[in-house]
Amino acid sequence: MTLKITPIRKDFPNLKDKIHGKPLAYLDNAATTLKPKQVIDAVSAYYSHYASNIHRAVHALSQKATLQYENTREKVRKFINAKNTAEIIFTSGTTESINLVAQSYVKTFLKANDEIIISEMEHHSNIVPWQIASKETGCTLKIIPVDNNGEIDLERFKELLSSKTKLVSITHTSNVLGTINPVKEIIRIAHGHHVPVLIDAAQAVGHQTIDVQDLDCDFLAFSAHKMYGPTGVGILYGKQNLLEAMAPYKTGGDMIDSVTFEKTTYRELPYKFEAGTPDIASVIGLGAAIDYINRVGLNKISSYEKTLLSYAIKELKNISGLQVVGSPSKKAPIISFVLDGIHPHDLGTILDEQGIAIRTGHLCTQPLLKRFGVLSLSRASLGIYNTPKDIDALVGGIKKAKKVFKC
Repeated sequence: MTLKITPIRKDFPNLKDKIHGKPLAYLDNAATTLKPKQVIDAVSAYYSHYASNIHRAVHALSQKATLQYENTREKVRKFINAKNTAEIIFTSGTTESINLVAQSYVKTFLKANDEIIISEMEHHSNIVPWQIASKETGCTLKIIPVDNNGEIDLERFKELLSSKTKLVSITHTSNVLGTINPVKEIIRIAHGHHVPVLIDAAQAVGHQTIDVQDLDCDFLAFSAHKMYGPTGVGILYGKQNLLEAMAPYKTGGDMIDSVTFEKTTYRELPYKFEAGTPDIASVIGLGAAIDYINRVGLNKISSYEKTLLSYAIKELKNISGLQVVGSPSKKAPIISFVLDGIHPHDLGTILDEQGIAIRTGHLCTQPLLKRFGVLSLSRASLGIYNTPKDIDALVGGIKKAKKVFKC
């Protein structure tokens, strides 16, 4: 399976731009991906031709907006193979999706002295909500350690599970190490103790197939903007029986069935969790992003990115003084590294002057960086439009930085 990169690159307007007079080498895809014109056009079409609120009015604009909005829900259902659209909740992103479960599920089902398990490699968005929920309910947060390769210690995970464990929340793919966790096995182990599992799939959905029925996960969270869609919209998938038992996370318009001053009743799923006017345009844009990924083919995307990742790792490891952090057996197209004698922020600045965009800093994973004994990292992350030339530009930029700092 081959990917025709030239026509794909033409779909992304940002790639035509010059940065400081240089061609853009965009290697910050784990933070957010660029958007193809098909997504931009879909968002523009909503604002230009049928901008209206949804689910409320009978006029033509509202009817079309509602149809396009709900069509996206069905596209998401098919994309992750959920059983029905009642299990697909629109949120503002992965962060809100996790917070929804942390507030609604935890407050409904957990009590003092219960335990929640996460891992040492989690993004702050999959740490802080559980800390707050634990403090509010009296629960205890347990942490699965990560080994020197950047892989979860499954044996320690098994030891942490007990009758007190009431939820496991784990990343599918590390945004720092690129580790692709054995989430199906983690879910199987947890379910053996009757413990539900939430999967943070933010770094996975645009790179490989996710089948929630095959995984048997209880919740799954991801964002549109990391899979070539707009910012401001994400998904929470949840098994219907769990969602039905949970109280609303937010309240307001559109999520109610009946309101009196004495009592309020709520709408059926999925609307019970979708209070207020949503980001309609971005939801429609998400639908266009799914169409785009499906048209290219996730299998082709995954195969191409693996080849590009191998090339990038080989070239970066040839640079003296550069150390890639983590060496997991299964790795997504994400490479984090340290460079002797050069702070990541300085490296990022020098690379930017050459039109090369990477991410630097603690990458929203301070506990994980502490585990590996660093305060800051440089990260290059790949996407569908990247080429070996982008990798060559990165390598050349790093070598230039080494000359500037004489190291």
